[in-house]
Amino acid sequence: MCLRKPKVTTTTKDKLQTKKEQLAKLKLTSDEYSKIVELIGKEPNDVELHMFSVMWSEHCCYKNSKALLKEFPTKNKYVVVGPGENAGVIDIGDGTRIAFKIESHNRPTAVEPFQGATTGVGGILRDIFTMGARPIAILDSLRFGDLNIPHSKFLFSGAVSGIGHYGNCTGIPNIGGEAYFYPTYNENPLVNAMAIGIMETDSIVKSGANGIGNAVLYVGAKTGKDGLGGASFASSGLTDKSHEDRPAVQVGDPFTEKILIEACLEAFKSGYVVAAQDMGAAGLTCSTSEMAAKGNVGIEIDLDKVPIRTTSLTPIEYMLSESQERMLFVVKKDSKAELTKIFTKWGLDCVQIGEITAGEKVIVRHKNNVVVDLPAKSLVNETPVYKREAKEPLYFKENKNFDQDQIPDINPEEVLATLKKLLASPNICSKKWIYSKYDHQVQTNTILKPGGSAGIIRLKSGTIEKGLAVSLDGNSMYVYLDPYIGSKIAVCEAARNISCTGALPIAITNNLNFGNPEKPEIYWQLQESARGIKDACTELDTPVTGGNVSLYNETNGVDIWPTPVIGTIGYIEDTNLVIDHSFKKSGDAILLLGKQKPEIGASEYLYLKTKKVCGQVPELDIDLEKKVQLEVRELIKRKLIQSAHDCSIGGLFVTLCECAFPNELGFKLNPQFSILNSRLDAQLFGETQSRIVISVSKEHLHGVESYLKESNCPYQIIGEVSDRSIEIKSINLKAETNELKSIYDGSLTKIFSQ
Repeated sequence: MCLRKPKVTTTTKDKLQTKKEQLAKLKLTSDEYSKIVELIGKEPNDVELHMFSVMWSEHCCYKNSKALLKEFPTKNKYVVVGPGENAGVIDIGDGTRIAFKIESHNRPTAVEPFQGATTGVGGILRDIFTMGARPIAILDSLRFGDLNIPHSKFLFSGAVSGIGHYGNCTGIPNIGGEAYFYPTYNENPLVNAMAIGIMETDSIVKSGANGIGNAVLYVGAKTGKDGLGGASFASSGLTDKSHEDRPAVQVGDPFTEKILIEACLEAFKSGYVVAAQDMGAAGLTCSTSEMAAKGNVGIEIDLDKVPIRTTSLTPIEYMLSESQERMLFVVKKDSKAELTKIFTKWGLDCVQIGEITAGEKVIVRHKNNVVVDLPAKSLVNETPVYKREAKEPLYFKENKNFDQDQIPDINPEEVLATLKKLLASPNICSKKWIYSKYDHQVQTNTILKPGGSAGIIRLKSGTIEKGLAVSLDGNSMYVYLDPYIGSKIAVCEAARNISCTGALPIAITNNLNFGNPEKPEIYWQLQESARGIKDACTELDTPVTGGNVSLYNETNGVDIWPTPVIGTIGYIEDTNLVIDHSFKKSGDAILLLGKQKPEIGASEYLYLKTKKVCGQVPELDIDLEKKVQLEVRELIKRKLIQSAHDCSIGGLFVTLCECAFPNELGFKLNPQFSILNSRLDAQLFGETQSRIVISVSKEHLHGVESYLKESNCPYQIIGEVSDRSIEIKSINLKAETNELKSIYDGSLTKIFSQ
């Protein structure tokens, strides 16, 4: 018998085309749609399909990165909570537990820089206090484009204002960060915000719901139409029409956040809260489904009970809104009245919108109709996981053939002019223009402010004041030229900055900012970078406690440089031992720990000289790295040195200037300091790794040398601190400190006054 093919009518074709267009708009593939239908046993309605769109986005489910993230080390003796919760938690003894996390807000900042950066800070603060921790510090890592371009200046100044606005209004000190400016970020800037908190509750508040019949409370600000589809927006590239996605950008209110912090911490201490989740990315969709899936329970909510600040919302708008300063609680039965009292006192909404059920489903009602009926785990646990094709990029192969000997060495008479240009570079110059807009002394616990190796916060507990050190690092030029080594260096540099204060690096959080992972060359960058982070963290025993992945950072198909940002946290037993990077007294000896190498590849100096991104990334000897960090911490513990500063971007000459500027001192390099038989530029401006500049008083010099020789740590005495001038006699160079300091301090101010 001959079977006829079903006739495809015009109506059917139209439906298929409409569905295809809808999936494309929601950033879902046809295969993903088929998987959704298979998982839930039906065609999803529009509300459900929008929920899958945000929950299956890269921003929420890490479908292109999850396989790589699983390789990271996540445990050591300090880690209490690792990846999977709102923030990682470490225990540093004496009952002191610290929550910390980093997040990105890249795409929103590209569209609305002030609100994009503002809400980035607000979101990361909620990740901290959701755990039961009081936020005590903020840091930020910024990547923006060429500041000679007006649009780049507009984006950057707006983002800085937004960061300062939210942090200052909530009373959280900003204690450090980093900022780099390259053309690759002209249209797609990166704003990564890190927050740290100290646990105030006896038990860590987690997000897994439990207790059939327990109430589901909505607390905080009202829901509006801002931030619609923000998670999907954050998981796609930018185009010329991205400005039309302004509704996907949230609007923050730091004053509401401030009282929300106090109300939530009071509520957590009551003992009535079983689980909590902030309504950040994907809003009600994420908070309801994740809490249910983690707890192996169901959840039912009624949208008509959700407080709103507009006349009406559709079910899709309710479920996808990313309005800020909102939380979802699961609380013990019959505790609603007590919790309502707490939130009413603080002037915030506290409304029961549902309850925990058996059956492991998310049920959503609107106008007495069920508009969502989905297995929670289909949204959370059954998400796609992709391991993409990886292909070594052509530029990487070509760069391997770079021969630095083809670049003429610097002439002695060119050294001072080159130094001035480097000190004026936005990538090297003082970032005071940025951090002067932030309050770094609020809460009165800041020991080391922005501008040094790392920020340090005082922890007031016990008889001895412990210190918490935090650093953000990531040289994207290195990672672009060699993702594996560049990412290892990022981990090591962040740890080195912690060690230079005397603190012990113990754990990291990371933010992986990359281009489109569906391109084999970009996935290769991501894969190699993850491998580098894994290897460095394993060697340094600084496990990854969580973080964020931001992919699809591209504009009109052009990808940014791969940019992993490493946030490292460390602690020191006694804050009286903390030192900074500044030279203290004329006559002190200057020592260089580590080894000099004839390298100029991937340096800011080479970029300045050639206007090209090229060269071999500096070598990294991980054993030497560990040795140098260990010995500088021990010297600080023994109170033998006056200062310590990581030698990194700009090289040794720039590092020495940064040490001299704070106290308006100078330095003289020894005439015999010419150990390299080849290149002067490598000696002064090369960015060889695992080097630390220390200063030592004359009375302690013998003790320091004896210790370093005994511990077999490579070092050399390279000069001494002097009064207000910088001198290298071997090349007849002399300059006044104040002249160079004015260039270093005034570069960004000059740019933004033009």
